[in-house]
Amino acid sequence: MLIRQASANDLPSILQLYAEVLDKGQVLSLPEAEALFQKMSNYPNYKIYVAELDSQVVGTFALLVMDNLAHRGTPSGIVEDVAVQANLQGKGIGREMMQFAMQVCSEAGCYKLALSSNQKRVEAHAFYESLGFDKHGFSFLVPTLP
Repeated sequence: MLIRQASANDLPSILQLYAEVLDKGQVLSLPEAEALFQKMSNYPNYKIYVAELDSQVVGTFALLVMDNLAHRGTPSGIVEDVAVQANLQGKGIGREMMQFAMQVCSEAGCYKLALSSNQKRVEAHAFYESLGFDKHGFSFLVPTLP
């Protein structure tokens, strides 16, 4: 398996994964995704990655390595939008993707790698814990801003 930074050519496959795994069919159009992907490419240290198996995209995740004024300037990492093709879940793809993210953060000198997961996703929680993630604090969100 190959894990690499995504290109605009990967967007149809990424959108398909989001539709299947994350967003239940409700995804951006390809032109909308292309515009956002271009905008995101200007963000420092924010990348979308894909996992390929036999030249097919079978997984994806986003990783932000951000600078901090706190923690004596030590950066931290945030993983978002983790998705593995449904029929390939449990085959080690997600494990390799998260180990890749941990390695990137380690090389960047991050003091932590964080992610959030919906409370209902019990299997996902067990998966992340098996990788060494600890439950820490609470995650809060404002679903829509006024």
